[in-house]
Amino acid sequence: MKLPSRGATDVALPGTTGTARVDRRIRSLLPRLGPGDIAVLDHVDLDRATAQRIADSGVRAVVNASPFVSGRYPNQGPAILLDVGIELVEDIGTDGLARVRDGRAVRLLDGVLHDGELELAHGRVLDRERLATELELARGGLVTQLTNFTHNSTEFLRREQDLLLHGRGAPRLGARLAGRPVVVVVAGPDHGDELAGIKGYLREQHPVLIAVDDGADALLAAGHKPDVVVVSSPLVADAGRVSARALRGARDVVVVVDRGDGKTPLDALERLGVRPLRFETAASPEDAALMLAWLGDASLIVGVGGHADLDDFLDRQRAALASTFLTRLKVGPRLVDARSVPELYAGRVRSWQLWLLLLAGVLAVLASLAVTPVGQEWLDELRPALASLADRLGGLLP
Repeated sequence: MKLPSRGATDVALPGTTGTARVDRRIRSLLPRLGPGDIAVLDHVDLDRATAQRIADSGVRAVVNASPFVSGRYPNQGPAILLDVGIELVEDIGTDGLARVRDGRAVRLLDGVLHDGELELAHGRVLDRERLATELELARGGLVTQLTNFTHNSTEFLRREQDLLLHGRGAPRLGARLAGRPVVVVVAGPDHGDELAGIKGYLREQHPVLIAVDDGADALLAAGHKPDVVVVSSPLVADAGRVSARALRGARDVVVVVDRGDGKTPLDALERLGVRPLRFETAASPEDAALMLAWLGDASLIVGVGGHADLDDFLDRQRAALASTFLTRLKVGPRLVDARSVPELYAGRVRSWQLWLLLLAGVLAVLASLAVTPVGQEWLDELRPALASLADRLGGLLP
């Protein structure tokens, strides 16, 4: 019997292999990514939120036509991908991007992208050491970045003055927020730990839960049902981003659309039996959720998974910087980061705890009296009565 032999074409070539998913537009690419893919994109200064979605998709590598870190500011996205073992190659250029065909099986080795043995594009491998050096250099650009952002804030305030200054333009929610605490949940890298940290607060205070995009499924996974779901308009057609269970279970579903955009299709939501509310604003979905809580007269707003510090603030798409800055100025008096709640909230005192404290006090007083002459006299007087009571109870027993 002749044994089958491996041909030369069957020899496994070295490198990371996977199916190429190619798109210059990151919003169009993200829903198509899956386990084992190699994402090929063009995205300068990869931000934290986008990187988290890429990491959650299970891709093996990310090939970028542009630099992951341009030097304008220390963006956090590349570190998210390296932390989960995703290989990064940058700066293959637009010509290299154009040579990669979507859906083809490709191989990545030492910064070179191959189709079989054919070289398609080459770039620089971004490892932890190189990333640390580039981020350190980028910190020098923070002042310039903040200065350039001032103009965008002025323009955003001009366009959104009715909303920010007068509270006009937001939809009316069915959920009652007035006088109640509200928790706004964004599916950030640390949202799981933050939800676990405020578990007691959620159980005892019963706040209104507002979820942003896939923060709705993050809440469901943690055992909580969102009352309001805020989704961005590009995700309306992305049925896999927010589950039907989360959308159907919410009291309100709010779709954030660009101001003046009257053509946003909402058919996908209506087919699920959801009647969405339109919120026309240039604010990001996260900031729109915070504004809804503020305009609903929430007593307190707790942010989970959101952007709380300077690095988080800068690590956003440029168009969202002004939205984030001005929204937090507006809601600042009521906004608390979830990481601070365990330090500020000690929990509600329960009735059994008060009774236990009272009992301990009574026992302490009785013990003190028992060692005094008066206490000894009382015990002597009570002893016959206690003995008689014990006899009667013993007689009742079989």
